[in-house]
Amino acid sequence: MALVLTTAAVPDGERLAYWRDALGAALVPTAVTARHDGPFEGLVSSERLGYLRLATVEADAQRLSRTAAHLTDTGPAVACVAVGVQTAGTATLIQDGRRAFAGEGDLMVYDTGRPYSLDFPGRFTTHVVHLPRRALGLPEEDLRRVTGTAIDGTTGFGALLVNFLTSLTASVPPCAPAVATRLATGVVDLFATLVEERTQDHPTPDGNPGEHLVLRVRDHIDRHLGDPGLSPQTVAAAHHISVRYLHRLFEGEGITVARLIQRRRLERCARELHRPDATAPVSAVAQRWGFANPAHFSRVFRAAYGRSPREWRGARDELLPTG
Repeated sequence: MALVLTTAAVPDGERLAYWRDALGAALVPTAVTARHDGPFEGLVSSERLGYLRLATVEADAQRLSRTAAHLTDTGPAVACVAVGVQTAGTATLIQDGRRAFAGEGDLMVYDTGRPYSLDFPGRFTTHVVHLPRRALGLPEEDLRRVTGTAIDGTTGFGALLVNFLTSLTASVPPCAPAVATRLATGVVDLFATLVEERTQDHPTPDGNPGEHLVLRVRDHIDRHLGDPGLSPQTVAAAHHISVRYLHRLFEGEGITVARLIQRRRLERCARELHRPDATAPVSAVAQRWGFANPAHFSRVFRAAYGRSPREWRGARDELLPTG
């Protein structure tokens, strides 16, 4: 059932304080500063979809600030990546020293576990989805490259995500818990794909065969992660180049081919293990994504995520709503 909070019946002098508390209950605690004189108006509705929190905010001009003090006050809450879809009005997002402007139809991405501010200079409407970080199974370095940014919602995966999130937040369908979890997983997978697309850090190649080849190699790796024999040698052979030349291609990528293969496999395993509806044994998940040696998988997984695969799976219960 949706939680709907509105200032409509609140006395004028108490509205801003009420609104601050409403946003804290529906999303996360923040400081609120009105950007105009006179009575303040706002409405926020939120509800759960599986392990996601969805909300729609319609309000007058304001500035929201989530500070270090808010992070201390909230305690060990599940860290989330927030994705906002700006459907009316404009917004400026500031996080980690970045400043990003979002117009109607754009996406904003920010981390609720670090300070940020959102400035809405006029009346606005925005849909917000909180994605638990562990459900994403993405490296911290990739998440930090997309948080504090705005993304064009008219092209590529940005457009797909805008359409999907707008439909979900506008009318969350009544569904069984298993269906809700599958829908939540669909959102997570789509967002993870968007992150992967943006963190490739490759401009469209203009006649550079090396850049074209790197893109092809990355795509090949993603499509063959389940093959335990995937290696720099098989990748090079599939593209009719030497292993030495393959390593030369990746000198500017900040990661070796072998490390890339391992990282992408770990990301797939982490995401699958953390799904509330996943029932396959840890060993089966590891094998599905190309890890033939269970002991090796456990060792590299702990090194990457700070927990064993079983501990990671057990922590997924923290994502589930308690009421």
